[in-house]
Amino acid sequence: MAIQEAGSVAKAAIQLNMTQSALSHQIRLMKESFGVDIFVKNAKPVRLSAEGQRILQSAQKIMTEIQRLKAEILDLKEGQAGRLYIAIECHACFEWLFPALNAFRASYSEVDIDIKPGLAFRAMDGLRAEELDVVITADPEEMDDIIFEELFSYAPCFVASVNHPLSDKPYIDAGDFAGQTVITYPVPKQRLDLFSQLLIPAGIEPLSVRQVELTAVILLLVGANKGVSVLPDWVIKSSPVSAQIAVRPLTQNGLQRKLYAAVRQSDRDKPYIQRFLELCRNGQLISKQR
Repeated sequence: MAIQEAGSVAKAAIQLNMTQSALSHQIRLMKESFGVDIFVKNAKPVRLSAEGQRILQSAQKIMTEIQRLKAEILDLKEGQAGRLYIAIECHACFEWLFPALNAFRASYSEVDIDIKPGLAFRAMDGLRAEELDVVITADPEEMDDIIFEELFSYAPCFVASVNHPLSDKPYIDAGDFAGQTVITYPVPKQRLDLFSQLLIPAGIEPLSVRQVELTAVILLLVGANKGVSVLPDWVIKSSPVSAQIAVRPLTQNGLQRKLYAAVRQSDRDKPYIQRFLELCRNGQLISKQR
């Protein structure tokens, strides 16, 4: 390409910042590699042969790809592009995660975003193996090279129909769930605040557990007095809660939890990771839904 643009080997050598003999040596190596003459013999000025023209066409495409690759690598290095694969151990987090990702795209359109539900049950292993980049969880662990960034605090709250006997209580204890039908998200019990923080430690089992995918359907069933549920306070505040639903704290002092984003320590300071954490942490997205 340099010889074609410069019109001579001598000028091309200057352009490439190398000696003319070194450039001539590379031309000989190319000729031996392809087994054809790349330049027309004894042509003045230097002129590509038919085979050389074909090689030049490919070279121009290859160099364009190399320049694009260099730009992409630079963006990756500077944190302007990359990958954001997310697993969520908190089912209700979908309520605010999608608005967060929409806002995130406005700042980092070059970041490849995906949610990996299939990795939710082995999220931390996936994070360490670099199958994931962020894990949303309420259960931080001591792990080498993994940082748990606090997002925000929340309170799991009891919800029931105003016609339910427990709606008259100022707060709800573990024993109150004995004999109740509890409506939950379709996740293992140990990942639900009601069970992990209250019922399992107290050795209490409800009468039955009914799993429902959508928050709106949980609230509909609760309002119809088909069971009781426990939902994060931010879910309740961001959902159209019927006047037929009573909301009560869990335990006399209220149950407090924190939500975290787990990231690899090596990725923590990447600008797009910091932007994603900021959007999740500052509460703006949740307040927009209220």
